[in-house]
Amino acid sequence: MSGIVEKVEIFASDLLKNQLDPNFLYHNLKHTERVVKSTRQLISAHDLSNADTEALLLTAWLHDTGYTRGCDKHEESSGIIAAEFLREQNYPEEGIKKVQHLILATRRYYEPANLLEEIIRDADASHFGKKSYMETCELLHEELELLGLGDYSNEEWLDANLKMLNTEHHFYTNFAKEQWQDGKDKNIRLIIKEQKAAKKIAKKEQLKAKFKSDTPDRGVQTLFRVTLRNHLTLSDIADTKSNILLSVNAIILSIVLANLIPKLDNPTNFYLIWPTAVFLLFTVATMVLAVIATRPNVTRGQFTKEDVEQKRVNLLFFGNFHQMKLEEYEWAIQELIKDKDYVYSSLTKDLYFLGLVLNRKYKILRWTYTIFIIGIVVSVFAFGLSFKLYGSERALEGLVNLGF
Repeated sequence: MSGIVEKVEIFASDLLKNQLDPNFLYHNLKHTERVVKSTRQLISAHDLSNADTEALLLTAWLHDTGYTRGCDKHEESSGIIAAEFLREQNYPEEGIKKVQHLILATRRYYEPANLLEEIIRDADASHFGKKSYMETCELLHEELELLGLGDYSNEEWLDANLKMLNTEHHFYTNFAKEQWQDGKDKNIRLIIKEQKAAKKIAKKEQLKAKFKSDTPDRGVQTLFRVTLRNHLTLSDIADTKSNILLSVNAIILSIVLANLIPKLDNPTNFYLIWPTAVFLLFTVATMVLAVIATRPNVTRGQFTKEDVEQKRVNLLFFGNFHQMKLEEYEWAIQELIKDKDYVYSSLTKDLYFLGLVLNRKYKILRWTYTIFIIGIVVSVFAFGLSFKLYGSERALEGLVNLGF
């Protein structure tokens, strides 16, 4: 098989990473990689020629690239993109038409006419039989909302998925039926279970119609949910970076204390004292800053009834209530949910102060990395300079003392 598959992989990955609207939470590179993996599994289960294998892999990588040009007729757009790139690679025209035809076979409601079309359709729908189906399904739900292509309630979305799995879709190849059908059946049962739970929730929500009418619309909910999630992710990243620096410098410090410090007792090694001191200074400074970056700052944890009535306290942050009694906090939350403006205000404050915390963490982290880099450079330079000025002379003295 030629190297065209590797070239297409690089091309498609770059396209989906850099030119795809970030609102595509489902139809993105991760989905394409999953389809490629499933395609390889299906290929291994069938005795296919090199040409057919290559066509299937090219199709798997390119079948959703059309989303970079919009949702409307994206399969046709994917075919155009595929043809443009493959022609640039001097790929045979017959092979280009084959890939384009297989891409069009991924259209919804299309009925495959041969084994290759059955394989690519089964690969594209392999997630129906995976344990991660519900999570993947929710990504598609959010994607449709963000792109303005569908505004489904939870019940409507479950109904649509059940219809898709029960009536619209079925696996074609024997491999898919053997490997993924049981998982698909389990997902169907899970959706039915979710439907029953959703109906119970709906009945409860009917009793809270007044409150429901005052809740934020879905777009605002998505805004706060996504933004809060992004803030927390960034905070986790900052903590991870701090822990890495802390661990690395702790290892360095242990090595220095165990191996270098004992040698300083020898008068012939006095020239190592200052470079070692510089090295330790920067190492300790880096560790201290890494600890400061992750050190929590908990507030007093109390609020008054007046604070709640005047909407001065953010009840969503644990630092404002961790020392309050449960009864007092329950009362405050009941007051919060009665007032939509207070809910918005609390969420906004939560975002704002999370942003301040992130700003502090990343500022300290920047200084930490800067000091770490400077420390490494200066320490290496100091050791080199000391050895050049004093090291050779001391080494010679040591040899003389030994009788050489």
